[in-house]
Amino acid sequence: MDTLDNTLVSVEEGIRMGADIIEDDIRVTRDGIAILAHDDIWQSVDGRTIQISALSFKELQSIEVIVDYAGKTGKMTFSTLEDLLLLIKGSGRTANLDLKVDEAIDAAAALVHKHDMLGQIFLSGCGAERALLAQLRYPELKKLLNADSEHFLNRSYEEALEQTLSDALAAVCFGINIYHEFVKPELIEQAKANGLRVYVWTVNDVSLMEHYASLGVDSLTTRAVEDLVQLKKSMQQ
Repeated sequence: MDTLDNTLVSVEEGIRMGADIIEDDIRVTRDGIAILAHDDIWQSVDGRTIQISALSFKELQSIEVIVDYAGKTGKMTFSTLEDLLLLIKGSGRTANLDLKVDEAIDAAAALVHKHDMLGQIFLSGCGAERALLAQLRYPELKKLLNADSEHFLNRSYEEALEQTLSDALAAVCFGINIYHEFVKPELIEQAKANGLRVYVWTVNDVSLMEHYASLGVDSLTTRAVEDLVQLKKSMQQ
């Protein structure tokens, strides 16, 4: 998609293109308002350095920031998680809430309950500790364990896989969210044997989409939404 990440325009475009799941990054302002943002530090168009966690939403909402991320450049103001959830609820789709800070757990949970959307959201961005914290506070919220890339980079594959499965099960996660280059058939096999789904990020190349689909992953995160939707349709024929 050509839209900027973590904007309501991007959400609407994903829905229009036929995405089943819309993923956005979640942070919180100083006064606890959940907003859509990948980073905490931004440059405003008037040259200031701003920090989301240090500002109230009232202070933040009118600030326009410069975006240069994932090959996209532009300007944007920040949108709220509540606005995202309202779009998702009306569309019947599912929201993947990628939590960037622990404080986002409470903020997200409050809004999910406010709008009665337990069946339309799940949490990601949860390493082992954050997943356990989410389970302790809100066991009713579905969540994925974010596989720790350091395990797969610095340990044997067998050790990394064993630790990932153990962490996911300990926090009662419904699945694993993992960088695509770490996915092997044995991971999918063992995850499914333990009742865990495998969600893979971020795959923009069609040939790689086909590869991971053939391995049996449950979900692919992509910016090439139209390509993935078309691939899914072709596989269902």
